[in-house]
Amino acid sequence: MNRELTPGEEQLIRWMLEHGNADAPAFLQQLEKARVTQYRCPCGCASINLSIEGLAEPSGGMHVLAEFIFGTDEKLSGIFVWEQSGVLAGLEVYGLSGDAPKTLPSPISLRPFS
Repeated sequence: MNRELTPGEEQLIRWMLEHGNADAPAFLQQLEKARVTQYRCPCGCASINLSIEGLAEPSGGMHVLAEFIFGTDEKLSGIFVWEQSGVLAGLEVYGLSGDAPKTLPSPISLRPFS
């Protein structure tokens, strides 16, 4: 069964959409109806998939709406929010210099991916 976003998840995704590419703010309305699916990444990272109440399940090609990095050079990680076919679809975290993070960062720790 899908669950509500935690306050931390909602705050992080909201911040990323507010600071993402030109298309990202249009997805803030969908965030209000977002729920976290039961999907869990096999690697155990903190990535989540979303479903949006009243909209079809996301499908098709992935389009990144916002992408940032966080951490030190020794533990550098990346994070992005994406949509599929106009539906907010998920939040992905990945390791750039090691394993993918098991917890989500705070928005204050994010910096532009360059």
